[in-house]
Amino acid sequence: MTLIMALDQGTTSSRTVLVNARGEIVGQSSAPLDCHYPQTGWVEQDPLQIWETQRMTMLNVMQKTNVSIEEVVGLGITNQRETTVVWEKATGKPLAPAIVWQCRRSTAICEQLKAEGKESLIRKKTGLVLDPYFSASKMRWLLNEVPGLNERMKAGEICFGTVDSWLIWNMTAGNEFKTDVTNASRTMLCNLESASWDEELLAIFGIELSALPEIVPSSGKLAEIDNSILGKSLPIAGIAGDQQSALFGQACFEVGQAKNTYGTGCFLMLNAGPKPVESKHQLLSTIAWQIGEERTYALEGAVFVAGSLIQWLRDKMEFFQNASETEKMALSVQDSDGCYVVPAFVGLGAPHWDAYARGLIIGLTRNSSKAHIVRAALEAIAYQSAEVLQCMEADLGYPLQELKIDGGASANNFLAQDQADLLGRTVRRPKNAESTALGAAFLAGLAVGVWPSIESLKSCWQEDRKFEGTTSEDNRKARMKGWLRAEERSKKWLQ
Repeated sequence: MTLIMALDQGTTSSRTVLVNARGEIVGQSSAPLDCHYPQTGWVEQDPLQIWETQRMTMLNVMQKTNVSIEEVVGLGITNQRETTVVWEKATGKPLAPAIVWQCRRSTAICEQLKAEGKESLIRKKTGLVLDPYFSASKMRWLLNEVPGLNERMKAGEICFGTVDSWLIWNMTAGNEFKTDVTNASRTMLCNLESASWDEELLAIFGIELSALPEIVPSSGKLAEIDNSILGKSLPIAGIAGDQQSALFGQACFEVGQAKNTYGTGCFLMLNAGPKPVESKHQLLSTIAWQIGEERTYALEGAVFVAGSLIQWLRDKMEFFQNASETEKMALSVQDSDGCYVVPAFVGLGAPHWDAYARGLIIGLTRNSSKAHIVRAALEAIAYQSAEVLQCMEADLGYPLQELKIDGGASANNFLAQDQADLLGRTVRRPKNAESTALGAAFLAGLAVGVWPSIESLKSCWQEDRKFEGTTSEDNRKARMKGWLRAEERSKKWLQ
């Protein structure tokens, strides 16, 4: 058996999967990862826990499957994007907690740059909206707040990296400091067209080039893991941020094909082809992947809170014990009875980019029950994604025919059907919902010869179920109108 090992380092867990040449997952291991919330709007993690949980799952999956390391021919990495780690070059010791992509602590830095008139330049060079979501303002915050860090950066003593860089550093025993083009394109320091660090952007944020990793393609023999990790050196042959990896794993290889991942947040991404698409509706232009010299771009809408809304209802509100109960609860009532949940816990992402919005539940009456609120929460996930897709179609100038879905919440049939109803489009769910890990495996497998071409990967994608819209256009518009009214109430809540 020829296998690829894929690391899927996410916001709430670290996972490792083994994928065979048919694109089937033959083994997997997962470990939970803690998020810490030291202040309102702040989200951080322990970089050492990120690495330890990932390393542990690599070892566990080999033990569970009883697979020989000789059967593993390459390794792919996919990761939570924008999350920022800073560590000491000499020792690899983290110098601060990892600032998670959801964290809003650098909002004031972004507001200051807007006041200085830097927004349009940053947008033009990076394809991104000036928002604390991205890595550069997180780096600047760390330099401002961690004593001595700025001086150490100027002395060439520190490394700033996204999670892929942190994993590669640890897996290569500190010998390789690299990131791929997809992760680099999310830092707000990378020029979108040249896929290289941009001197003007570095100057705006006050970041030294020496503190940043080398940018490499998404597929190729990019580094070698130290043999102390698994007892054998393996090529790191695929790297991509989680949403780009999911797009690749969903076999969206043709221009205009799109997927939506229902994870901690929701991320709708479309293959835009060989050139960046400039969005007029506050969507993001980003790099989808690079294989050899050939680069593919994507258009993306990022929704900050999706699955984490269901987590909140389970863990904080104690509405149910298991997320799988939500489908039955939602179907136990005819509709949400006029109730809307706007999960702006850390502000609103695309297409609003309002860091000052906060969550609300509106439309409550004496008739409102847990089931109504749960249904409204699932509908909120679909509403947010429908908004993004409408913006995407407006940017493209043509309608999408279908949407592929993946991620944990895509298993919820109520949510999948509601998404199809709100879009009036076909929604397709694959048999294997682990698209993120599969994408990393596919990118690595291409580089080490498990698959001869992108074309050969298409047969690895198989459909589980298709959902068709069943509601009328009038009903769809009325529902969206109600959602937009509720969402408007959540905006600019913080002064």
